[in-house]
Amino acid sequence: MKAVICTQYGPPEVLQIKEVKKPNPKDNEVLIKVYATTAHIGDTRIRRFDPFLVRLMFGLFKPKKNLILGLEISGVIESVGKNVKSFKKDDKVFALTGFGLGGYAEYKCLPEKVNEGTQQRKGLVALKPENLSYEEAATIPAGGLTALKNLQKANIRDGQKILINGASGSLGTYAIQLAKYYGSEVTAVCSSKNIELVKSIGADKVIDYTEEDFTKTDDKYDIVYDAVMKSKHAHCRRLLKKNGVFVNNSRLPKIEEEDLLFLRDLIERNKLKPILDRTYSIDDIVEAHRYVDNGHKKGNVAITVYEQ
Repeated sequence: MKAVICTQYGPPEVLQIKEVKKPNPKDNEVLIKVYATTAHIGDTRIRRFDPFLVRLMFGLFKPKKNLILGLEISGVIESVGKNVKSFKKDDKVFALTGFGLGGYAEYKCLPEKVNEGTQQRKGLVALKPENLSYEEAATIPAGGLTALKNLQKANIRDGQKILINGASGSLGTYAIQLAKYYGSEVTAVCSSKNIELVKSIGADKVIDYTEEDFTKTDDKYDIVYDAVMKSKHAHCRRLLKKNGVFVNNSRLPKIEEEDLLFLRDLIERNKLKPILDRTYSIDDIVEAHRYVDNGHKKGNVAITVYEQ
């Protein structure tokens, strides 16, 4: 099968398309024909060995042999192991690939179910939302879940005020919509060119960071969410109300199957929608990563693996 191999750590050009062996599902696994994946910031950080901890997981001096990136996918189940009960051939699914990665390939095997609390490590599969394309659905399992777990960690609830830094990115666009679902007032921090975007998905107020330092505002918030990890608690402490919470994608609660099903339900009820900036072919994976590295994407960047 065709796959994108990360041959070494470095710029997008280290990604190369090669032929590798097609996987076979174990008794408890499903084999997914991958229709779409994403150029997720997590994939680009692994490629750039940022942070250095990446090397401890994926190879100290160079990536492990045939390292295939890809944190999230959508596609169709081609076959199932003999013990699989929840899925069948031709089911349309979306999935978090876990620490095994592997989304940048034509096929990916994932377990039907994993033990509670290990979804983030071993992966998570669910039926795809019916009202989304494969490219849209592929953006949810990593981006959508990360935003959700941050808000859960902050114990978001009705009537609160939240400030979201990096509001026009993948996590930020999900966080705005989820915060509005929970009944919060949202202040979005983004550049002037993205103001209309964040307003269109629910932001009540907007701070243009090209004109104003959001950490200097006099407003106070119950939650400050730094979705792009460019600020620190110390910088934002003055923005927080008494007992206010600062979150930034670190030390998140464990991902559970019900989290992904919750997002699917919101999407199918038109309470949440993915924002797609660009879609690239898998053959243009280098250009896709180069675009994400520029740091100016709006929402998500999808990769089409299999042309329907």
